[in-house]
Formats: sequence, structure tokens, C-alpha cells
Amino acid sequence: MFAFIEAAGWPVWPLVLASVISLAIIGERAWSLRSSVVTPPELLGQVVTEYRQNGVNPMLLARLSTGAPLAQVFAAGLKNVKATPQVMKEAIDDAGRAVAHDLERFLSTLGTIASISPLLGLLGTVIGMIEIFGSQAPTGGSNPVVLAHGISIALYNTAMGLIVAIPSMIFYRYFRSKVDSLIVEMESQAVKLVEILHGERQG
Repeated sequence: MFAFIEAAGWPVWPLVLASVISLAIIGERAWSLRSSVVTPPELLGQVVTEYRQNGVNPMLLARLSTGAPLAQVFAAGLKNVKATPQVMKEAIDDAGRAVAHDLERFLSTLGTIASISPLLGLLGTVIGMIEIFGSQAPTGGSNPVVLAHGISIALYNTAMGLIVAIPSMIFYRYFRSKVDSLIVEMESQAVKLVEILHGERQG
């Protein structure tokens, strides 16, 4: 790997930095966007059961407000449980927008890396080509060592740009789809909560 970086020259360092950031985001989002963490399947039943037993109490609200994203949405609804279903749904929608924003954290950065990495690779390619042409002597001769170095910079940077961009774009698209699915699931669970608590649906 170090030989690859050394052969690519200094233009590859921005791509190395981009690859490290991309890997960190991919790992963090893969861990944070697990369905069991965002939308625990048993949460709705637990909240309904506790509400029917003890009603809305500060301990329940505090626990939900600091819990999973779905729990935070439920907390917003329970704070307005004595209002009309429409008001309760509006409170849930407001909380849902904030939660959705958190779920999308770092995804714009990952998408930016996927977009600019080929351009950074192209920049390295151009720099390599400049070195190639700069090595040409006025008499038409050329220095083979400088010529080979320029070609290596051009090719290695192009390859590195694609190596960084392709996985970044794949995971960016995957996480975007994952976030959309989680938001739909949270909306569905929130609607069920409102309907159950207001007697429009059997729990």
C-alpha cells in the first residue's frame, strides 16, 4: 500500500484522506442505522402497555426522550396525548423531522467524497501528464526516469480516485435507501401509536 502511495506521488494524499473519512463514515452509519437500534420492534407494545398501566409519567417520557429514534418520536406524541389526534400527529411529525435529520448525518459528506474522488484522481492524472511533457528536452529527447514517474502518477491517481469513489457511492446510495425505509417504518409505528391511544385501533 505504501509503495502504491509513494508511486502515485503527492497528489494522491487528498484521496488517502478522503478514503479514511469515507471508511469512518461507512462504519459509523452501518452501526447507527441498524433497524434494531432505530426502530426496536418491541417498543410500540412496551409503550402501549406502560401507558395503560401508569399513564404518561415523567420517567417514561425521560426514558423515551433519550432512547432510540423511534422512542423519541413516541415521546413527542405522548406529551400531547391529551390533545386531539391531529395535534398529536403534528407533534410526532415535528419530532420525526428532527430524527430524520439525525439519521442522515454524514451522508452528504459521503456523497461529496463519492463525487469529488474521480475529480481528485483526474487532477493527479493531469499533474502526471504535466510532468511527462515537462520532462521532454528541447532537442526532442526525454529522461526515461522522469517519464516513467509521470506516467505512474497519472495512472495511480486515476485508479485511486475510482477505488475511493465507487465504494463511497455504493454505500451512499445504500444508506440513503436505508434511511428512507427507517423513516417509513417510524411513520407507520407512530400512526399506530396515535390510533391505539385514541381508541381507533386495538393494540
